[in-house]
Parts: sequence; structure tokens; C-alpha cells
Amino acid sequence: MQAYRILTQGGPPELADIAEPTPGAGQILVNIRACGLNFADLLMIKGSYQDTPEAPFTLGMEVAGVVDAVGESVNGFAPGDRVMVFAGQGGLAERGVFAAERALPLPEAMSFEDAAAFQIAYGTSHMALAHRARMQAGETLLVTGAAGGVGLTAVEIGKLMGARVIAQARGADKLAVARAAGADHLIDASEDLRARLLALGGVDVVYDAVGGDAFTAAFRACRPEGRLLTIGFASGEVPQIPANHLMVKNLAVLGFYIGGYLRFRPDLVRESLTALLGWYQEGRLRPHVSHVLPLSRVAEGLELLRSRASTGKVVITP
Repeated sequence: MQAYRILTQGGPPELADIAEPTPGAGQILVNIRACGLNFADLLMIKGSYQDTPEAPFTLGMEVAGVVDAVGESVNGFAPGDRVMVFAGQGGLAERGVFAAERALPLPEAMSFEDAAAFQIAYGTSHMALAHRARMQAGETLLVTGAAGGVGLTAVEIGKLMGARVIAQARGADKLAVARAAGADHLIDASEDLRARLLALGGVDVVYDAVGGDAFTAAFRACRPEGRLLTIGFASGEVPQIPANHLMVKNLAVLGFYIGGYLRFRPDLVRESLTALLGWYQEGRLRPHVSHVLPLSRVAEGLELLRSRASTGKVVITP
């Protein structure tokens, strides 16, 4: 079968022919129908992601497909079941073996493409806003990079949670996508972010996947007791936080990495995804997939992320 792999540590990824895997105890073999791309895939290629596996390994963190076989001690799944899996790796392939505990049944109404675009982006936004920031209805939420994979879901979930949502993105087309997801106010990345936020009365919660100057401007526009969620650093610049300013306004900076919860509180991740799937089935969530590409065009899909040419998610269909 074909898989998109890192063959040597630090080496470039390539499409390779490998043997089809066999599920072991506690594992399921999935015929992969769709795999969502994530910014973390780019970091793994560079070797700078915190959870980069040892080479050789197959890229692809979240998948949807059909169970082909189950290993010993697997309960709750059988061949033919439609599933989504928060895999961490192994998704950019025709088939993959994954821990059954990482899988969830796929609602009949959910397409494989939607499922592959769902887990990391929606799970990150929901857990960050609800669990870490404890955001309340009526508060003001700023989302930077609001047309990206996680940013767009933060706009959508923030609105569902009753927040006034301010979306920052670059260009009219991306801002229109954020508006369609529910944003109340739009700020172009070329504008003076701090000034615009202060003119809107400041913010209570910042959901920042960009870092750099955007974080600094948002930090300076926070209301007392504001909470700043550090989700990622797409700008390439990790912010330096003046601790004395935290004291003056009683601010809190909250790190969030959903992969960490998979290790020490997997129950919270499962509860979050279960709630989100309920919202999807009620028609309250609408995953935005801007590009669907075959496995032979993974490099093109990754370049869409790297150049920020995509909106929402890019999905590969092996």
C-alpha cells in the first residue's frame, strides 16, 4: 500500500510503498477514506513538533474510514464500522493500524471528509474555550488567524457559547469566511489590532494561534481578568510575556495542547468530542473544508497550509 512517510530523521517526506499493517491487541485496522492535514504535520516534517515520532513514520494525525479488522481485546468495534480516529500519526496512507481507544463511531449523517476535518480543530477550540478559559456567555472573544483550521472552529464554537466574537484574518475573502462562521466583528491583519480592539471595548478571551505581534496587540487590549489562550505560533514568533503586566490587570495566559490531554485526561477529550458530535448532528456545526485532494497530491495540500492559501481544513482522500 502507499503511505506518505518521513523515512529518515530530518529528511523530506515522500510517497512510499509499504507492507499493509496487521492489528495487534487493542488495535483496529482502518481502511482510510479521509485524513485531515494540520499545521503540526509541517512541524513534524521539520522535526520541531513536540510529539514528532522517531523515523520512519507516516504523517497524518486524524482520519476517518471503515474498520477492516480488529485485534484481540477490542470491544465495541467490528469490521464494517465507520469510525473517526485521533491517530497522532499514520493517517496519510491507504490503511492504518490505530489504538481502538482513540476511535469513535462515525454518525451516519457525517461524511468521511467532515470527520477528518473535525477532531483536532473542533476539539482544540471547544476544550480551550470551555475547559481552560471557562468562557461565559456575553464575554468578548478575539480569534486571531480566524479563517484557519482551528481559528474558524473557535469562531463557530465561541458564537455557540454566547460570546461576542471578533475575528482577525488577512484579506476580504478570509474575513468573509469568518463572517459566515458567525463572527460579529472583522479586523484585517493589516489593521492596527490593538486600536481596533480598544475601540470595540477590549476583549475578555483571546484565542491565539498566530503569536508574534498579534498576541502582543491582543495582550494590550485585554480587559481586567482577561484570559489569553496560546494555541500555536503560525507567525513563527513565540511571544515573550511581561509578567508585571499580568499583575496590573489580573490577566491569565493559558497554554493549550490537546495532545497533552490525550495522555493525562483522555476522558475529557472523549467527552468534548462526544458533545461536539451531538452539535454536528443537530446541524449547529458545519466543518469548512476548502480543499479535498488525493494522496498523490499531499505535498500540494501541505503547501496550501504553509502558504496560508487555504481556509478551514485541507483533507486528503486516499
